[in-house]
Amino acid sequence: MPRPIHFELPADDPDRAAKFYSETFGWKIKKWDGPMEYWMISTGEGPGIDGGMMRRPHPGASTVNTIGVASLDDTVEKVVASGGKVVMPRMAVPGVGYMAYCNDPEGNMFGLMQNDPSAH
Repeated sequence: MPRPIHFELPADDPDRAAKFYSETFGWKIKKWDGPMEYWMISTGEGPGIDGGMMRRPHPGASTVNTIGVASLDDTVEKVVASGGKVVMPRMAVPGVGYMAYCNDPEGNMFGLMQNDPSAH
C-alpha cells in the first residue's frame, strides 16, 4: 500500500525556517547538493518521515506530503480516474526517481514519487 514517504515545507526565508525547526524540534537540516535549491530535513530515528524545504514558489503555498508508489504512470492514471488532477506532470529528480504533483478532488496538493536511482 502506498504511504507518505516525504514532506516538503515551503519557506520565504529558508535559513530562518531551518533555525526554527532545528531549535524547536532538533531536526537536522542541510542544504542539498543537487541541481536545485533545496534543503534536506532529517527528523530523527524511529517511526516517522523525513522531508525537505524549498523557497516558497508562490503566495499561499503550503506543506506537501509525497506518497511513494511503485509506478508513477499507473498511479497518475488512478488519480485522474478518481477525480483528481495533475498539476505538475512527471519529472525526473536526478539520481532519485520520478515525481509528479497532483490535487485531490478537494484541492489538496500531494506528490507522487517512484524511486529510480537511474533517473536523469
